[in-house]
Amino acid sequence: MKLLAFAGSSSKQSINKKLATYAAGLFENAETEILDLNDYELPLFSVDKEKLIGQPPIAKQFYEKIEQADILVISVAEHNAGMTAAFKNIYDWASRQKKLVFDNTPLLLMSTSPGGYGGRNSLEAAQLSLKRYGGNIRATFSLPSFNENFDVAANKISNPELDAELKSIIRNFDYGKET
Repeated sequence: MKLLAFAGSSSKQSINKKLATYAAGLFENAETEILDLNDYELPLFSVDKEKLIGQPPIAKQFYEKIEQADILVISVAEHNAGMTAAFKNIYDWASRQKKLVFDNTPLLLMSTSPGGYGGRNSLEAAQLSLKRYGGNIRATFSLPSFNENFDVAANKISNPELDAELKSIIRNFDYGKET
């Protein structure tokens, strides 16, 4: 089983990437690949830009990674109560490869933030948007107050209740791909 995980963030120190990496490691028997959105930088999407430069190969590479995955683990960062420009941009370019860019692949959608709300605004925005583009969201998880609830040195959730919640979500995750 191929699992693809990434954060919807371009931060080099992304707390969402740390959460996505941790969650991906909890799936048993998975061949895991962790992507970094910094490896997929593109000009801001617009139809005018697309006419001018065509389909950038890097957008196709990103889409192909999604297409090859059996499970997606995405942790979306929050900028001004929405998804980051970096995530939205690669998602926009990739959706030009195929409208249903997430290809109905079973998806664990997460978020975290330093604040007590845990990036839930971006999580809700991503739920609405991704579902329209083939996002088969099987479960969601929000980790509030990242700095208090995640041990960066140990690379794991330090809050026992929140860790148990995520582990339960993954243990009961429905891997089947609906068609």
